[in-house]
Amino acid sequence: TIMTLKSIFVILIIFMFAGCSVYTFNPKGKSTVESISIELFENTTGEYGLEDRMTETVIEAFIRDGSIKIVPEASAEALLYGKLIKYIRKPYEYDENDIVQTYSVTMNFEIKLVNTLDNSELWKSTISQFGVYDIETEVEIDGQQRAIEKLVDDIINKTVKGW
Repeated sequence: TIMTLKSIFVILIIFMFAGCSVYTFNPKGKSTVESISIELFENTTGEYGLEDRMTETVIEAFIRDGSIKIVPEASAEALLYGKLIKYIRKPYEYDENDIVQTYSVTMNFEIKLVNTLDNSELWKSTISQFGVYDIETEVEIDGQQRAIEKLVDDIINKTVKGW
């Protein structure tokens, strides 16, 4: 039984380390892009002011991540473009009296990363993200920010980890 316990322990250790690795289709395990310029996001919806907040949140996330340098467009290896194409706010949860407790904000984005050398698309994706906010303690901007942060996670994963 001691041999069985040792075998189980070894297998658990192997699974633990295997679970900590990043899965990627890129053989190097990360993006080949070393510098990026992030264009001001477009907003084709009627929701005013989101383009600045979206752009700033994406830039801050790349700076925090540190894998790819943010540089001016003239010296960037890649350009990131983003566009908010759809915005929906709707009730999300109701209480026992059918009174709305939370709302969701769903935002659909078109995102693409373009190689500056030959203007080819490195990747392009339509991404839908949502954020929920409690109407008693929060405002719609809180839901918007949650959706934007999920978008940023997707962009970082696609760009930095090469997915």
